[in-house]
Amino acid sequence: MARGNPRNLFSRSKMFARRAAYKKRKTQPAAEKKPEPRFVTKQVRGDKNGTTRSVPVRRTARMYPTEDVRPKLKNRKVNKPSRLRKSIQPGTVLILLANAHRGKRVVFLKQLKSGLLLVTGPYRVNGCPLRRVDQTYVMATKTRVDISGVSIPEKFDDAYFRRASKARKSKSEGEMFEEKDTKFVMSPERKADQKTVDAAILASIKKTPELLWYLRAKFTLHKGQYPHEMIF
Repeated sequence: MARGNPRNLFSRSKMFARRAAYKKRKTQPAAEKKPEPRFVTKQVRGDKNGTTRSVPVRRTARMYPTEDVRPKLKNRKVNKPSRLRKSIQPGTVLILLANAHRGKRVVFLKQLKSGLLLVTGPYRVNGCPLRRVDQTYVMATKTRVDISGVSIPEKFDDAYFRRASKARKSKSEGEMFEEKDTKFVMSPERKADQKTVDAAILASIKKTPELLWYLRAKFTLHKGQYPHEMIF
């Protein structure tokens, strides 16, 4: 009976020991590192100052803090806007999955510099105004609205939708426990912009039959319906 290759009978470490390869391995001795000098001699001019003077290579700090405080590191993070999904194009009908308007179908207009999506209901159709939405909380559909003839003003940026921060005032002991609900009130300029944008989009929506009723209806799931098995 012919014997097989003995190399296949043993593991790699066992063959390493059988061949005694550890004895034949050539190792070079590590080069000795010379210690860096702490002081350097420098020539000094002047008869009364001496000819040479030893100067430390690394100068020590002149002042030391009284408390050990960790220094703040530089923040090197750069906020890069997220890439727009291929399924989301201008005019795509999106389904909102979060915030107060969840379940509503909205029309995508453009992507802002921050990476957020600018969408609208329109407001006259389903009550969703011009607002910014993160594409993480959005589900894209295959339905599209032709917004090629709609002019979107350049002033619609992140600063346009940012709310003005109010200065905090010191409260008395009685006012601390009084809760006041401050509701957001839309400015008249923003209401006028909403009407102009919605008028152009509504004219395009009415060209497609039953699209207006599709945007008005809320997205809901019933028993036995799974979104990953649906085609929107």
